[in-house]
Amino acid sequence: MAEEKMRQVADEIRARWPAVEGIAIVQRVGTLLPGTPTVLIACSAAHRDTGVFEAARYGIDRLKEIVPVWKKEVGPDGEQWLEGSYVPVRAD
Repeated sequence: MAEEKMRQVADEIRARWPAVEGIAIVQRVGTLLPGTPTVLIACSAAHRDTGVFEAARYGIDRLKEIVPVWKKEVGPDGEQWLEGSYVPVRAD
């Protein structure tokens, strides 16, 4: 399900920023130390002034909004599953 939603995010980027030629979305899984980067969104275009940076920003905001990713935190007091509460602000 997460991969399907990541494809949706990429499709939305392509529709909104046609100059973007390449899109990569990576979500790390497995045991990670606190503070470890877990998501990569990369967009490429022939020129930087074609919205490529905005497209990448939209990608991470949209991913956090619709991609079902949960994390389990493990600590000295036990473990718990966390669901994100991040809601991006629409930038137009």
